[in-house]
Amino acid sequence: MSDDRIDSSKAPEPVGAYPHARRVGNLLFLSGVGPRERGTKKIPGVDLDENGNIVSYDIETQCNAVFQNVKYILEAAGSSWEQMVDVQVFLTNMKDDFATYNRVYAEWFKDNQPCRTTVEINCLPTPIAIELKVIATV
Repeated sequence: MSDDRIDSSKAPEPVGAYPHARRVGNLLFLSGVGPRERGTKKIPGVDLDENGNIVSYDIETQCNAVFQNVKYILEAAGSSWEQMVDVQVFLTNMKDDFATYNRVYAEWFKDNQPCRTTVEINCLPTPIAIELKVIATV
């Protein structure tokens, strides 16, 4: 069984000691992916104060950015958007953000509909409102 580390040159750098993904056989396991931009601390759709606290955020912008980052990683691993089989979504504000997230998700996933689990969590490691954990085939 192969066990290959995958790092994308387009997706944001991991915030810890982990790869963007690992390939095991014909399965691809992505680490948690957020909406940050590569090479910068900028987070699309997030306004921070001078202390790094969230002043405001736009969940639609974050959703589009995180889905694009997932796409970058899938492509770097030789997979594709259409090959996702399972998506775990972590939101920090289910009540306010679910409807918008669900609408944007439906736009991105209109042709491929992998299994999906969406949970609300207290916070994420960076000041973001959404993170995805994905399994795909290669």
